[in-house]
Amino acid sequence: MPHRNAVRKNDARQSLINMKTHYSIFGACINLLTAMLFAMGSTTQAAENQPANLKDAYKDHFYVGVAINRTIAMNAAVVADNVNRSTEQINKDIAVVTKQFNQISPENDLKWQLIHPQAGADGYNFGPADAYVNFGLTNHMYIVGHTLVWHGQTPSWVFQGTNLPTAITDAPTLAATNATGTNGFRGRRPSRSFGGFNMNGPRASREELLQRMHDHIATVVGRYKGKIKVWDVVNEALADGGTNILRISPWSQIIGPDFIAKAFEYAHEADPDAILRYNDYSLENSAKRQKLITLIKSLQSQHVPVMAIGSQTHVSITSPSFEEEDKVLTELETLGLPIHITELDVNSAQGGQRSNSGDVAANADTTQGGLVNNADKKQAAAYAGLFRAFKKHEKFVKVITLWGVNDGVSWRAQGRPLLFDANDQPKPAFDAVIREVTGEQSKL
Repeated sequence: MPHRNAVRKNDARQSLINMKTHYSIFGACINLLTAMLFAMGSTTQAAENQPANLKDAYKDHFYVGVAINRTIAMNAAVVADNVNRSTEQINKDIAVVTKQFNQISPENDLKWQLIHPQAGADGYNFGPADAYVNFGLTNHMYIVGHTLVWHGQTPSWVFQGTNLPTAITDAPTLAATNATGTNGFRGRRPSRSFGGFNMNGPRASREELLQRMHDHIATVVGRYKGKIKVWDVVNEALADGGTNILRISPWSQIIGPDFIAKAFEYAHEADPDAILRYNDYSLENSAKRQKLITLIKSLQSQHVPVMAIGSQTHVSITSPSFEEEDKVLTELETLGLPIHITELDVNSAQGGQRSNSGDVAANADTTQGGLVNNADKKQAAAYAGLFRAFKKHEKFVKVITLWGVNDGVSWRAQGRPLLFDANDQPKPAFDAVIREVTGEQSKL
């Protein structure tokens, strides 16, 4: 039997060992906890330094904005803009808009067909447009008006009259305008219809249409004077193909090519402080870009108050590259005017890789065939290249507007072209855009 003192010594020795083990484990836990807290503190500090939204990330470079639909502007699940969103979805959409963006454009509610559907001074519907402007004012946003004069979404009554059409060519030329100051039309008459208006039938006279244009612009621009800061005065007047500068439209046929100059003059009269834009698509195409440059230089030589260039930039994940967009912006800068990227989206559908046209009539074809392989990764790279180019040219690039808040409300929904998915969750492209200015992974 062991001696009692020996037992006591053994018990004391074991207690000491147990105590040392306990404190070692405790110390290890403390060290681990300290490391975790330090890491959390570092992550929290990084998150605090990391811009959580686009408007803050690019606040020192340019406005980053978004086109909003009627459901967002009116905060209601209304049937409009072909958008089917629940109240819960609309609230999420609004939250993204107010958190991420500092500029807005209206998708539709300032277009002639929506705001002035019926003839005369009593034919206006200001409710949705007022809601749009009030949304921007309430949220302290830079507000854009889109659009005053366009061949699309213009009601037939605008062009109707009792005058039979005269013989015309397929499109007017700038030379005819500059030489005569009139429409310069001669030759055969094309057979076309715009928005239900038959251009081969009776139409308004030049004087009648100019008066309607004047009254519409004076009323709409005047109503929002000082609130809407930028107007798309004329939209998509350039011809897509051929050698003619301007496309055929009721505006160019009835008034003549000087309808563009007149529209800018009327808008400037209505709000001398507003920035007045000419807006068009496919300026990534060299031939069309040269038409734009020719048009704007002609307007500048006539002292027409065109104050900014709107490049829609409906593009695809395969083009343009950074180098190609760099070239586009470099050439546009020769005009000496601010450049606004007005309707940005990056189409991921297979059908959209063959053309970067922003023509509404061609939209269905551009969203066919499903998504390309690795669409999210390729789209992120495409957006990164675009924003890298925009940032490089920030001396001239002043506004970037995404054409829709998320893929679910996009006009090219099947092409998943935006930075947020249909559930308002950020996509890899969002992170890529944030990283272009911060160099860090974004944190929402």
